Amino acid sequence: MAKSKRDYYEVLGLQRGASEEEIKKAYRRLAKKYHPDLNPGDKEAEARFKEVNEAYEVLSDSQKRARYDQFGHAGVDPNFGGGDPGGGFGFDGFDFDLGDIFSTFFGGAGRRANPNAPRRGSNVVSSVAISFEEAARGCKKQVSAEVISTCGECGGSGAAKGTYPKTCPGCHGTGQQRRQQRTPFGVIQTQTTCPQCRGAGTVIETPCGICRGTGHVRTAKTIGVNIPAGIDDGQVITIRGKGNSGINGGPPGDLQVSVTVRPHPVFERDGYDIWYEMPITFAQAALGAEIEVPTLDGKMTYTIKEGTQPGDIFRLKGKGIPHLNGNRRGDQILKVTIEVPQKLSAEQKKLLRQFEEACGEGNYPRRRSFFKRVKDAFSS
Repeated sequence: MAKSKRDYYEVLGLQRGASEEEIKKAYRRLAKKYHPDLNPGDKEAEARFKEVNEAYEVLSDSQKRARYDQFGHAGVDPNFGGGDPGGGFGFDGFDFDLGDIFSTFFGGAGRRANPNAPRRGSNVVSSVAISFEEAARGCKKQVSAEVISTCGECGGSGAAKGTYPKTCPGCHGTGQQRRQQRTPFGVIQTQTTCPQCRGAGTVIETPCGICRGTGHVRTAKTIGVNIPAGIDDGQVITIRGKGNSGINGGPPGDLQVSVTVRPHPVFERDGYDIWYEMPITFAQAALGAEIEVPTLDGKMTYTIKEGTQPGDIFRLKGKGIPHLNGNRRGDQILKVTIEVPQKLSAEQKKLLRQFEEACGEGNYPRRRSFFKRVKDAFSS
């Protein structure tokens, strides 16, 4: 091995006597910093990367490290008899896996996931439409969805009855193929998905006639869904474990049901409150009256006070929407609108004019105040 100009411990930023874990951490940190893929065209980084690998190749090997600690660079020089027999560039025979480096640096980005590991099934999305009253009270609905399930014919193996998947001869069941390439930086080992089994590790010689070797079938299912009282338009109900089946023994996904609430002809929802526009006559507003009001619990009688004005609001406590997964209820809010009579007869018009004259301006404080403000505004 060619002699390094610097002490190997100095190269890795360590003190003699450093632990194996400290050496490993220092190497990975510096290999990331100076890796050629992360420093394209940087000759200095390339030289430092080679230096770091050379130091690690010696210090990570207990026998080489012992010789280096005792004799220095001469202890690992091939001409001294204690180094690698390859000689030459100084990296021959040094085998490192870039996937291992990048999986450490970038959270597993460089290492392929085990294709045979259990994987959770994907979620299935469906929808259901319900009435305003059903959303308020809660209900149970049947929802249709296409779900991928384990094939009942082959039990999920993908192989025809009486046969079984066999170990892939291309990767010997690992699902991966390794390839080594000699470079100026040493022998680089790469790992790719086996093209023969596509990473499964097994091959199916006689596929199941039902699922065609996939181990799964798509079926239409009808699933009962409990819709809780108080649900609102656009909310989603998640039913655990009712989605697509898992892979390699993994758990199934979920069924996610999107709820659409049809509008009500007279009620309008505002959170957990209900608004109701209540039409009354002029006489009812002026004299007060008992009127019949529709609610979610049925009709009820409500007393309108004397002198009620258009737009006045009254609140019926606890007559609104139940709180989702709670014991409270919102309110029903009554907004008054006064309906003006049309197509009056001559006699009705005569009586109404007499009533107007008898009332006088004193019975219309809002009107009197309005015209006073107008007068003041234009007289200044």
